[in-house]
Amino acid sequence: MIQAIIFDIDGTLVDSVDLHARAWQEAFRHFGHEVTFEEVRSQIGKGSDKLIPHFLSAEENKRIGEQLDKFRGDLWKSEYLHQVKPFPKVRELFLRIQQDGKQIVLASSAKGDELKTYKKIANIEDLTQEETSSDDVENSKPDPDVIHAALEKLGNPDPDDVVMVGDTPYDAEAARKAGVRTIGVLCGGFPEEELRKAGAVAIYNGPAELLAMYEESPLGEREHKAA
Repeated sequence: MIQAIIFDIDGTLVDSVDLHARAWQEAFRHFGHEVTFEEVRSQIGKGSDKLIPHFLSAEENKRIGEQLDKFRGDLWKSEYLHQVKPFPKVRELFLRIQQDGKQIVLASSAKGDELKTYKKIANIEDLTQEETSSDDVENSKPDPDVIHAALEKLGNPDPDDVVMVGDTPYDAEAARKAGVRTIGVLCGGFPEEELRKAGAVAIYNGPAELLAMYEESPLGEREHKAA
């Protein structure tokens, strides 16, 4: 029986992936590196510890990686964060889960202070029991650290009784490594085939469709079924 749901945020609950890609593209350009929007967008969902080394050599990362990360973070908060909008029916989905007696934990690659803003944007400040951010872990997705941290916040339930909801293959990879099944959502813009290849057991367009199909989805399971 599903006891808890771990939710990613960017691209899953709020429409922010394109904005993140633009912010990263601008940050790389500031430090003399041209990366295409498509290239950097495909990496959104990873934390900066994984994203920056994808584009910089080890020497460059050591020299400017920390500065680039700080520049991107400041740019995100000043120019992009206020543009983020929630996807439809996020609050209603959380209320349905709460009504069903299931726990909710947020597991994001975002910083802790950004997480607070996202919760306000999505209007779910009062509907989450626990949360974990990049501040709580050493390695970001697709490493499973953030999933392990979320499970710990939940009291270490059997991973079979937990489902992850995320929009990127990195969510599914991280969850799979922690023994947790993933529901993929397409609202973040990643192709369905990439989500399935990474291990997603079910795919929905976004929170609204997941809510509409709640009983038939893995969220509505009363007893665990082998995926």
